[in-house]
Amino acid sequence: MPAIEIVKILSLTGFAFILAFLLTPLWTHLLYKYKMVKSIRDDGQTPLFSQMHKTKAGTPTMGGVLIWLTVLILALGFFWIEHFWPDSFLGQFNFLTRRETYLPLGALVASALVGLLDDWFNVTRQGGGKGGGLTVKHRLFIYTLIAMFGAWWFYFKLDWDLVRVPFVGIFSIGWWFIPFFIFILVATAFSVNEADGLDGLAGGIVLAAFASYGTIAFAQGNYNLATFCGVISGALLAFLWFNINPARFFMGDTGAMSLGISLGIVAMLTGYPLLLPIIGFLLLLESLSVIIQILSKKIRKKKVFLSAPIHHHFEAKGWPETKVVMRFWVIAAVCAVGGLILAIIDLHLW
Repeated sequence: MPAIEIVKILSLTGFAFILAFLLTPLWTHLLYKYKMVKSIRDDGQTPLFSQMHKTKAGTPTMGGVLIWLTVLILALGFFWIEHFWPDSFLGQFNFLTRRETYLPLGALVASALVGLLDDWFNVTRQGGGKGGGLTVKHRLFIYTLIAMFGAWWFYFKLDWDLVRVPFVGIFSIGWWFIPFFIFILVATAFSVNEADGLDGLAGGIVLAAFASYGTIAFAQGNYNLATFCGVISGALLAFLWFNINPARFFMGDTGAMSLGISLGIVAMLTGYPLLLPIIGFLLLLESLSVIIQILSKKIRKKKVFLSAPIHHHFEAKGWPETKVVMRFWVIAAVCAVGGLILAIIDLHLW
């Protein structure tokens, strides 16, 4: 393994943190100047949520732009450096390749732009959702469209139909790979969106997951994919610096949607999507709590949780927001390490 790969991953992770940190004042100024602020729904249907979060009204949204824009700048920047100066030292820092990072970067930016439009609808109170923005059905439809393109890319462009079952083996599942891929991406994107409800919560959970999958990619020798995960992690760290309670801005759908889609694709590229329920256990818990709550209200006419997703349940029970976030961060880190250990053991078996 060339030492330059380690230098590249760690350096670009640091560059991403610095770049996102430096971009924040400008982006924050624009958000406040043009009043790109979040409004808290108070229609009487979610009284607990409205009461707990009324103080957050007026906080800018669309902070997730800092994450994907940083990744895009670094990816394109070093790609062009290698293109024009292929023998230069910095040219070796290019991590944009067809086999490993074209798809996750493209999906990151495409879904981010869709999320940005949704955030705009929320701010201007347009769209079919309550209070503005896209409805859940619209979001799921968009997730599915993006996932369908990703499935096509994997199956037809990369000729990939393999599913790795940890400690069992690697199996070719033919065209069944397409619906499997779509399910993984839609479920992950939905889950990250549901987790984005408290200051720093989604960012911390997703950071642990990307760090874990980045390490898995590194262990596999997929250094460009590992670098991609590192760059996202660095940008997320800078985002969290300003998103920790009280948040200077919210991630918004432009961040949650893009990170969820990208995480699902990275999991597929490493061959370990079946470890997502462990590495991203809290994402699974967040989405399950919403599904359980909806089904219970429709079938039993009763709520299981005081408020859903589950992080709001703990808030409603009296936990301070910072306690919920910090404890979820701890759980996310432990689960990410646990999933990483399983992946590394499995790699040595096959």
